[in-house]
Amino acid sequence: MDKFDKKILEILQQDCTLSVSDVAAKVGLSTTPCWRRIQSLEKKGIIKGRVALAEPEKLNVGLTVFVMIKTNQHNPQWLAAFGKIAKEFPEIIEFYRMSGEVDYLLRVVVSDMKAYDSFYKKLIDRASFADISSSFAMEEIKYTTALPVNYV
Repeated sequence: MDKFDKKILEILQQDCTLSVSDVAAKVGLSTTPCWRRIQSLEKKGIIKGRVALAEPEKLNVGLTVFVMIKTNQHNPQWLAAFGKIAKEFPEIIEFYRMSGEVDYLLRVVVSDMKAYDSFYKKLIDRASFADISSSFAMEEIKYTTALPVNYV
């Protein structure tokens, strides 16, 4: 990726609704070369999709919960089964396998504590855990979906 590709990616990560001509003008290219670069970034899988970011409060899912999970079943079968279960819960918006004290970390969004309690009961009914604990986000300090491009 050269400096034009990086700048295009930075711009699109901030606002993918911009027209190609607007992106081209910001980058200092004409429209056709800019369009070709965007197509190339998509073809290479660098741009893996374009989405609309929704406001959690407007969708009544303003409570963010980080769920730390420990298991005593460290095998591919358990992970595959739990991964399938996690996909059935729209409240789980991020799911990571971790190193260290916690085996898995979930980021969950719900409307309130009562909704989280309902989610929690459904989750523990579906999967077996050695330990599960939750931390509630009190304030969002920084949130972005834009990845840094200075490492390529």
